[in-house]
Amino acid sequence: MNKDLIVSSTPQETKVALLEDGAVAEFFIEREAHRGVVGNIYKGRVTRVLPGMQSAFVELGLERDAFLYVADVFEDLDENLLSPEEQVRNAPIEERLQEGQEVLAQVVKEPLGTKGARITTHVSLPGRYLVFMPTVEHVGVSRKIVDDEERRRLKSMLKEIRQERGGGGFIARTAGLGRSREDFERDAGYLTRTWDEVRAVGCRQAAPVLLHRELGLVQRLLRDILSDNVGAIRLDSERDYQSTLDLVRELQPELAPRVHRFERGNILEEHGVTTALERALRSKVWLDSGGYIVINQTEALVAVDVNTGRYTGKNKLEETILKTNLEAVRELVRQIRLRDLGGIIVVDFIDMEERKSRQKVMAALEQELSHDRSPSKLLSVNEFGLVILTRKRVKQSLERILCQPCPYCVGSGMIKSVATVCSEIYDEVKKLAPDMRGQALLLRVNPEVARALSGEEAGVLKNLSLLVGAEIVVQADPLLHQEQFDVVPRS
Repeated sequence: MNKDLIVSSTPQETKVALLEDGAVAEFFIEREAHRGVVGNIYKGRVTRVLPGMQSAFVELGLERDAFLYVADVFEDLDENLLSPEEQVRNAPIEERLQEGQEVLAQVVKEPLGTKGARITTHVSLPGRYLVFMPTVEHVGVSRKIVDDEERRRLKSMLKEIRQERGGGGFIARTAGLGRSREDFERDAGYLTRTWDEVRAVGCRQAAPVLLHRELGLVQRLLRDILSDNVGAIRLDSERDYQSTLDLVRELQPELAPRVHRFERGNILEEHGVTTALERALRSKVWLDSGGYIVINQTEALVAVDVNTGRYTGKNKLEETILKTNLEAVRELVRQIRLRDLGGIIVVDFIDMEERKSRQKVMAALEQELSHDRSPSKLLSVNEFGLVILTRKRVKQSLERILCQPCPYCVGSGMIKSVATVCSEIYDEVKKLAPDMRGQALLLRVNPEVARALSGEEAGVLKNLSLLVGAEIVVQADPLLHQEQFDVVPRS
């Protein structure tokens, strides 16, 4: 699969699109005024310990206190303890932390909605080929490296490097496949020096304070995904072009010729990113066959519905349904990645009678999800076509980043119909009628309501005139919300 990175930068924000075979697969945005905090390391102060929830809140200097669960608390244990692993597992939060205590913690999940950031005291520092974990004694290899001989080579190498560095844990990243010992030693040296600097600053500074900031958006992506299958990196900013070129020359010099400066027009429109984003902000997404999927986000989960729409097929009904569901799988996973949907995702595929059809859909879904960098798990499928999956969520979805609740419908996605508003007008005037008998009235309403009162809802206006025994004049006011109206005496 050929991948391209499209980078558009302004002084206010950086936008990056990851294209796979020419189609937008993922989108990232980082605004300088609201830069993400995942990966940042802070020295914080415990503000509350909650034994009932086995958790604590920690002040980091952010808008809201961060959440720290008991399992994420690192604790130095006495070496003479018989079973330190069991002690760590069983020690309650109130025995590990006290209010006012200072802790060194890393953000693992962005603040979402009204919730503060999720943090851990088990710090991990990612490099190009390694992840360094100073609080554990562990050596591991990415699960995406499946060759047994290579896994043994990497584990043996990392154990030696760990011994030389005096402890800590290392995990070989997928990018480390086939790399030399020198590459890993260079990475390990950089990461351990970074950790030493973090601790040194932490000793000098009082909480709450930021000790280490994660790399910028473009640098993080290059660190994580730069490989031979990256076909081109195109940037529209001269400053970012130069810094990216320098970084690529350092990480993988042979890929430097693939970094290009884009100098004409709008880079996002040129590569179809703008159109893909507009599509990703709609709830309904049409499929090429004429079917469609509907995606709705709620606080608890994401609901996805698959429909045949205009597609009627050519032969059997089961074939039509299977083809629509298979096409929906590809688009669904692309939309999940592009919209960065997470948590529980419930997909209502079109009901399939044959078991082999359901198996084909599940196999296709697993195959498409294998391209996703965020961990996911399929939980269930039944004869009704209902599939439940979970996907790791570490930041806000695309919709939450690019949009805000509609002030018109107050985030409900619905407003009262014109007929309902006319009914409310009748009830309001009926309530006022005893005090306004014989008094001409002015009714100020939204133009849509005014149009209805002179058409299909004209009976409402006639009955209101009889109710007050006087003329009622309707005035259309485009500044009024469709649900708003004013009833005032005419002078």
